[in-house]
Amino acid sequence: MSLAASPALAHHGVASLGAAGLEGPGAPVETSSSATLPAGKWLAYLKVDHAESKKGILPPPENDYNQYWMLGLGYGFKPWLSAYLFQPYNIKQDTPGGYESKGFTDLSLMGVVGFKYDDGFMLVPANESLDDLMDWHFTAYGGLSLPTGNANHRLSDTRIDPGMALGFGKSSFSYGVTATRQVSNHATLVFEAGQIRFQKYRYDPDPVGGNPTGITVRFGTETRLNGALSYRLMKNPDTRFRLDGNVELNFLRLGRDVEDGVPAPGTGGDILYGVLGARLYKDNMSLGLAVKKPVWTALNESALQQGAEGKEKYRLIATFSALF
Repeated sequence: MSLAASPALAHHGVASLGAAGLEGPGAPVETSSSATLPAGKWLAYLKVDHAESKKGILPPPENDYNQYWMLGLGYGFKPWLSAYLFQPYNIKQDTPGGYESKGFTDLSLMGVVGFKYDDGFMLVPANESLDDLMDWHFTAYGGLSLPTGNANHRLSDTRIDPGMALGFGKSSFSYGVTATRQVSNHATLVFEAGQIRFQKYRYDPDPVGGNPTGITVRFGTETRLNGALSYRLMKNPDTRFRLDGNVELNFLRLGRDVEDGVPAPGTGGDILYGVLGARLYKDNMSLGLAVKKPVWTALNESALQQGAEGKEKYRLIATFSALF
């Protein structure tokens, strides 16, 4: 089996997962599919998400771009139980202001339990026929981040900007469910719902940024509802090559941040992203490429949110994974 994982690098560096074989269900680029890793197998992957910001919304300096990298390693403990370790690396750049924030951020762990429905719910078995792969498959996942990044990262003027920090200071928690159904020999439908919750964290004193005694921030909860259609465009069993096209809709609700107990203006809102992408499989490797754009937004105080999610010109997403 050829596998591909797609750790979706959200704003706060949380991963989602996907896997697919040369035969069987497809795996979108952003939406998590319901496949688990084979028992005893490792999966290594890399994902890059480049978010180019719109300009001219705020007076300079404005955010130029954000770039999220993620290294991941997964292992199949059982056919129905996979575990993953993620190390994000973020680059946040506003060139006109000369401010740059880049470095490794919070390490995160995630576990995935897979099950299916075939005359009743059951854990994913070790082997499934092609007919079995067309059953409804599901996963439930959960994980947490570890505060290994520098939450008090200071910019070049010694200011602390929580939005450009390299960590959250405390663990965040993620959980969700997926559902996948291969509806024909070529087409697969995938659905996902998930949340990320954050804890309050008090940042160090920051006289330059106007917080001489520090500030307490709790980032708003992120809720995702995703749907995707993956369609197998071609395959060549002799060369173990497969090409899928993917169309996705990703809905993101961002809760309003709270600073020192007060709701922060210019934060939070709803965004609907459209994603067009493709995934190539060759032997035990997979490459996913996609363009992601906001197609509808309802942001709180939208004019203040330059550089935030929903205000991107576009995102370019690339994933690479290998099973061994």
